[in-house]
Amino acid sequence: MSAQHKHGEVSRQLLAEIAMGKYAPSGRLPAETQLARRFHVSRPTVARALRDLQEKGLIERHAGSGTQLKSPVEKGTIGGRQIGLLIPGLGKTEIFEMVCGELASLARARDITLLSGGEILKPQVLDEKAVMDLCSHFIEQQVVGVFFTPFDGSKEGVNRRIAEKLTKAGIPVVLLDRDLEPFPRRSAFDLVGVDNLAGGCLLAEHLIKLGCRRIAFLARLQYPPSINARIAGVREALAGFKIELPPDWIQVGDPENPRFIHSLVAGGRWDAVVCSNDLIAAQLLRSLERNNVSVPRDLRVVGFDDAKYATLLGVSLTTMRQPCRDIAITAFRAMTERISDPTLPPRSILLTPQLVVRESCGAYLPRGSEKL
Repeated sequence: MSAQHKHGEVSRQLLAEIAMGKYAPSGRLPAETQLARRFHVSRPTVARALRDLQEKGLIERHAGSGTQLKSPVEKGTIGGRQIGLLIPGLGKTEIFEMVCGELASLARARDITLLSGGEILKPQVLDEKAVMDLCSHFIEQQVVGVFFTPFDGSKEGVNRRIAEKLTKAGIPVVLLDRDLEPFPRRSAFDLVGVDNLAGGCLLAEHLIKLGCRRIAFLARLQYPPSINARIAGVREALAGFKIELPPDWIQVGDPENPRFIHSLVAGGRWDAVVCSNDLIAAQLLRSLERNNVSVPRDLRVVGFDDAKYATLLGVSLTTMRQPCRDIAITAFRAMTERISDPTLPPRSILLTPQLVVRESCGAYLPRGSEKL
């Protein structure tokens, strides 16, 4: 057995014993010499295994006083501490602002400071350098946890570097809205968000029941993993009704680009368009109006999020409502539990979105007036 494999086995065995409470209530682990004899390995191998556990934030090692479990933080006892908020796209979408606002309220009620590198509710789009600097600042401030929404698009490497820095510092991470890994893979962090797969499926089923058979999905370039889940949900609904998908049913482009819009509506190929979010849907509605395409008579449009402006558009938007307050409450609870017990397995906690039916889907069209 290689040295690397040996220290990994020791680390995993000790981790399992910690999770089972073997070293409670004293919290003291056996000396390195005792562990070396028990596992039939060298002291350097034991030291490396213990270093792994220390990097996970599970133990503390002090010269002369041995190895002890890191004092757990019980539920409701993190008052006076600091939690970091790392949301690169806070200024891009209303949903993040709503969730972060709820998190701020929950933190204040528990005497916890929520650090965000600025005003929490102030729109701020952070670039890669700013996020890395803020991550380093959180580590210096010794925050007890970080809520993190990964970059979307092509910045998987940046997301992983951030996660690695926080993990190495022993700081628990709870992901909001999306994972580090592309759908359907999962990282080793807790994830709290909406059930995008179910949401996409419910939207498509609603359109199909209204008589739509030629449904396109619209997204901008470099969309996040959560959008892939919505696409998968739409695909699942269409497959369930045995509706054949054309190769170009996923339309990726700028809804404000006249050339792209002309291509989208040419020939009346689509009955309906499922937009990746409400912002895309709002931009599409404006572009369709400029091109004299009537919604929903000529083309039905639905979004995702239920942003505040969804009812203020020229045609009120059918969409999936994200339960922002419930997401915040669930994420805060997950963070508290993760701080209290770092040995918990990674969890995906996905809340069910709600279909909100308005004009844009054509549900209220007089029978026979639609052009399908």
